[in-house]
Amino acid sequence: MSRLIWRTWRGQLPTGIDRACLAYVSHYRARAHAVVQRGGFTRILDDEASAALFSLLLEPPRDFRFRLVRLAMGQMVASDNHTGRQTDGLIYLNVGHTGLDRAGHRAWVRRTGVRALYYLHDLIPITHPQYAREGEAEKHAVRMETMLSCGAGIVANSRDSLAALADFAAQRGMVLPPALCVPLGVEPFAITREPGPPPFEGPYFITVGTLEGRKNHKTLLAVWRRLVAWMGEGSPKLVIVGQRGWAADDLFRMLDEDETLRPHVIELGRCGDSELLACLSHARALLFPSFVEGQGLPLTEALAMGTPVIASALDVFRETAGDIPDYLDPQDEEGWLRAVLDYSAADSPRRARQVERMAGFAPPDWPGHFLRIDAWLEEMAGSGR
Repeated sequence: MSRLIWRTWRGQLPTGIDRACLAYVSHYRARAHAVVQRGGFTRILDDEASAALFSLLLEPPRDFRFRLVRLAMGQMVASDNHTGRQTDGLIYLNVGHTGLDRAGHRAWVRRTGVRALYYLHDLIPITHPQYAREGEAEKHAVRMETMLSCGAGIVANSRDSLAALADFAAQRGMVLPPALCVPLGVEPFAITREPGPPPFEGPYFITVGTLEGRKNHKTLLAVWRRLVAWMGEGSPKLVIVGQRGWAADDLFRMLDEDETLRPHVIELGRCGDSELLACLSHARALLFPSFVEGQGLPLTEALAMGTPVIASALDVFRETAGDIPDYLDPQDEEGWLRAVLDYSAADSPRRARQVERMAGFAPPDWPGHFLRIDAWLEEMAGSGR
């Protein structure tokens, strides 16, 4: 809940992790209490306050800040009925990694006796610290140690992420708790496939994700510079969907100052679900040149819509999509250029072959996700783990 609160307070659109948190709120809201943490402070809200907070976060009103402050003030004077022995054995779900680097979180888990179930998204700040904010590798290591030491169970978004956690545990002589691999579900808008008219004229490609180093937007911009030099006004467009992140000032300068790219590159920093559906559905392909990913939801969302994908040759992508996408080395600029040129053609054989490979693709969905999670929670409750 805490991650959703501060991101909604700031007016930020949901990322992949936020979507996972919202899906869990939606699924469990009728039988759960909200746990709010800030620094060393952790509080379990009562029934009424939990229901109010769930509603605020699932459908944020215009006066979200006012209503949240009013709710918080009410809870400050309310008694906490969920302390001590009453919490012993209850299942605590943490879906967003929030607070796991705080010593107070471990103390709270042990003091209350809750059985903590953590969702693992990735170990990227540890395995690839060059793409993380300063100090994030150390914080994330503490988060992983908390999962291992306090977790009654861990759910991972991919076998790749779970293997990385097992390696981390072995290096520190720690024991991996009972674990389950259950990928995040694609959003309902990706499955309904009602995209409406094309949002742009002419052929275009799309890439989806926060603008940061590991997403490798720079390779795509280098490709588009060459396309524009050769094709001029006939070049396909590149649509970049994502909020600007960190440690990517050179990328931002290219987007802001490169007059050659400006007419051919469209940056959508804020993009709602309906707009994203339209953009993905009519694209020649989703371009996903990341250096590393935990799961890569845009890949499965695109394939669910019938949109081809050109992606980095990552194990986690093959785990998710098998041999359907066309895979490339993320640093193979020539390969990406050839692929974009091939897929740009209206009668592209390469694109047509991928569309054929998509037949029968069944993306992970949220109902299937929670069938497995609910069954595991029942098993945990029955075994007393």
